[in-house]
Amino acid sequence: MLANLQRHLPARNSTLRDDTVSESVRYGLIGCGMMGQEHLRNIALLPGASVTRIFEPDDNMAQASLALAPVAQRALGLAEVVLADDVDCLVITSPNFRHAEQLREIARLRALPVLLEKPACTALHDVASLAELGRAYPAPIWVAMEYRYMPPVVRLAEEVYSQVNIGPMRMLAIREHRFPFLVKVGDWNRFNQYTGGTLVEKCCHFFDLMRHLTRSEPVRVFASASVAHNHLDEYYADGIPDILDNAFVILDFADGQRASLDLCMFAEGSRYQEEISVVGPKGKVECFVPGPGRFWPENLGPAPVPRLVLSPRNPKGPRELEVPVDPVALAAGDHNGSTLYQHQRFNAVVRGLGTVEVSLHDGLAAVVMGMAAQESARTGQAIDLTQGCYNLGVLLGENSSITSIGL
Repeated sequence: MLANLQRHLPARNSTLRDDTVSESVRYGLIGCGMMGQEHLRNIALLPGASVTRIFEPDDNMAQASLALAPVAQRALGLAEVVLADDVDCLVITSPNFRHAEQLREIARLRALPVLLEKPACTALHDVASLAELGRAYPAPIWVAMEYRYMPPVVRLAEEVYSQVNIGPMRMLAIREHRFPFLVKVGDWNRFNQYTGGTLVEKCCHFFDLMRHLTRSEPVRVFASASVAHNHLDEYYADGIPDILDNAFVILDFADGQRASLDLCMFAEGSRYQEEISVVGPKGKVECFVPGPGRFWPENLGPAPVPRLVLSPRNPKGPRELEVPVDPVALAAGDHNGSTLYQHQRFNAVVRGLGTVEVSLHDGLAAVVMGMAAQESARTGQAIDLTQGCYNLGVLLGENSSITSIGL
């Protein structure tokens, strides 16, 4: 039975010596803190790739970044990176609230291929203008949604798309039980005004996965959330942190599917950090993804291995498969190897050998879903994404708004 499951799984992610990633590509980084340094470690694994310019205002982070990219020069500003003759593409890993303004400045200066870390923006009023910018921008813009490229999620998606073992998707549930937000330079990630809110900053990944797996658009969202435990004993110039640390979110999609998100950010004792379940009329498929290996206690032995579980209705009998991640890719970041696999594809796009898989449109749609969820949690009311100020179709400049489903 396991062999039957194997036939319906996608090929393993490309190896580290992928021949399609061999030509020279020179990168400039805008912002290079914790996540930027993960990008540096993964770019270093791409044959022919180099980082030539880094703009990072914080001296400590700049020094750490230059140690990872010894041929790079530290730039004094964004323009110096964008206009440099030895830069072929850009990676934006600055704090969330800088993304929109920096993307606009890049568009004014020089239209280079861009890998933009999520979220694409943090304010609703930026969505429509960025969507317009994306339609006019003459070079590729790829929004970094690493979770799409985690090997167990890739395999779950293939199972969902094939419909062989579960049939058409009807229900999707995503659970993330994890550690609290880490410390960032200037503590910007403690406040909604800088992050966009937890359901934007952290959860746009999951809202993107929902669109990716359902291949449909959300029409309604309801959320219940609070600040229950984390950071309540911290105090900054902006006051006590106001970022949510737990939430339940339910979404209806235009094609009739329903999805839920269960988030808890004080549950790092869990064996698996993410659990994703998809149910159709023929069965259920689940994947289980551990958190960063560096957080797994040594006294507990080796870190958990990702798993895929297929549970058919007839004949009953769950079938389980381990989905190991290349240890080099795993060691290069905190996202189960996905940052490398994402970079392989973006690198190919820069060289004209691939197409953008996560567009600015996709990134903005996930942001709007997160913002609507934040508003629902604030007001206690469901938010309609087909009308009003969270009308997804209007915000993204589509020809017609998305049609709501009936309940």
